Amino acid sequence: MQEAVARWGHLDVLINNAGVSRVVPHSDLAAATEAIWHELHDVNVVAPFRLVAEAETALRQSAKKGRSASVVNISSHAGVRPKGASIPYAASKAALNHMTRLLAATLAPDIRVNAVAPGLVDTPLTAEWTAAQELWHERSPMRRAARPEDIAQIVAMLVASDYVTGEIIIADGGLNLT
Repeated sequence: MQEAVARWGHLDVLINNAGVSRVVPHSDLAAATEAIWHELHDVNVVAPFRLVAEAETALRQSAKKGRSASVVNISSHAGVRPKGASIPYAASKAALNHMTRLLAATLAPDIRVNAVAPGLVDTPLTAEWTAAQELWHERSPMRRAARPEDIAQIVAMLVASDYVTGEIIIADGGLNLT
């Protein structure tokens, strides 16, 4: 945060995009170890919270220029639906969504806080997820996974809006409708 403010003189936006997942079948409760729970919670919930706390002063300073600052958390549709690579992953993203709303209520009106909850995004990481690819191609109304630019457009819209706060935008090509 200090480097950004030193370089550009202000901090208007924070995008919390780092995250981690572990594939553990939902039915294999023993495989969802305490270590996995802690790792996913630390990266997917605690780290975004700490970054917002670290950025709060700079974001509030930015808001004094007449336009609210913005935080956008990247969540997952697994935080909204009972799906995902593992129960610890889905629970961590659900916690991130709830934290998003709590922060939105706490930091307003100076700082707006929202989240984007993508479903499958077509990246090198997901290239070999054939079952998920098939699901999106067969069942989602859009008949495809998201492209990174699809998610980036939603993030840009949330940053540009001076009114939207506390929202979790599901971006799964309509799969949640099926």
